[in-house]
Amino acid sequence: MTDQMPTPRKAFLLLEDGTLFEGKSFGFEAPAAGEVVFNTAMTGYPESLTDPSYEGQILVTTYPILGNYGVPPETEKDSVSEFLESSRIHCRAIIAQDYSWEPSHWLATRSLHEWLRDEKIPGLYGIDTRALTKHLREKGSMLGKIYFDNPDEVEFSDPNSENLIAKVSINEVQTHGEGEKTVVLVDCGTKYNIIRCLTRRGVKVVCVPWDYDFNTIPYDGLFISNGPGNPDFAEATVANIRKAMETGKPICGICMGNQLLAKAAGASTYKLKYGHRSHNQPVRQAGTNTCYITSQNHGFAVDDSTLPADWEPLFINMNDGTNEGIRHKTKPYFSAQFHPEASSGPRDTEFIFDQFISLL
Repeated sequence: MTDQMPTPRKAFLLLEDGTLFEGKSFGFEAPAAGEVVFNTAMTGYPESLTDPSYEGQILVTTYPILGNYGVPPETEKDSVSEFLESSRIHCRAIIAQDYSWEPSHWLATRSLHEWLRDEKIPGLYGIDTRALTKHLREKGSMLGKIYFDNPDEVEFSDPNSENLIAKVSINEVQTHGEGEKTVVLVDCGTKYNIIRCLTRRGVKVVCVPWDYDFNTIPYDGLFISNGPGNPDFAEATVANIRKAMETGKPICGICMGNQLLAKAAGASTYKLKYGHRSHNQPVRQAGTNTCYITSQNHGFAVDDSTLPADWEPLFINMNDGTNEGIRHKTKPYFSAQFHPEASSGPRDTEFIFDQFISLL
């Protein structure tokens, strides 16, 4: 497969602190704005692009080349793709050091350039992504915008000021898999691999919208998915989780699910200066010397000091000491801030699904 190389158009990435990077355009040629974040994976750009947790973000890939293996097959709408993590691209743009115009992979159905163009997502290459990533690590989370001729083509836009969860959640109840036990999965931006990990373990998964009152339907366990943005927008979800706690049925949360479970318990969350945006975050299980390598993408965290007396931290980030999960001391409620279903990314912690299933 050879991607016909057009004449690349000059384009720019401007950060809110005035830092400017010059590159070349691929994909869809249009200005874009969002929160600039980075991903340290060596592979897996189809999974990252379709991860709902990247909604509203400009994604920087630290691996130097993008597009070398094209794009895998898609499946019919509303079905769980084998290769992607949702039904569409969620980031507002993607940035790489280099782009391969000659993708080669036996599964590829089209090039990344074609995919981005079809989904109206701009891309930039020829950017020093190492320098950009180091800048973001030193200065903290930052807004950015891509333009072609004039910075006024687009205004800076903060995705965390809007309810991103509502934008990425499904609109109606969906059912996946079969089994004697039923798990309600609250879709705050569910990655398909959460559904795969649950159905592989022999349960029926009833996926519901983020603000759906799932307490009106019968189920054996509650699972709260990952999702983008500020957890404060999901008060309806938090209220439903509080109702679920009155039943004593098992509850597990991932990423956004960790923050919403904590808020339902009575704790508070806050915005991190940097956020955790990588595929190699070291996380220690509280009370042990066991450490796991995890995949993460979030800008908010749980404040451990606000946890009620009957709750405790379950995991701790070894880089900055922030919370990576919580659990109830006596009831079957627990969560992880990282991605045990990570796709792409390390899957060292997929045992969390086994623990949840065993509680059913």
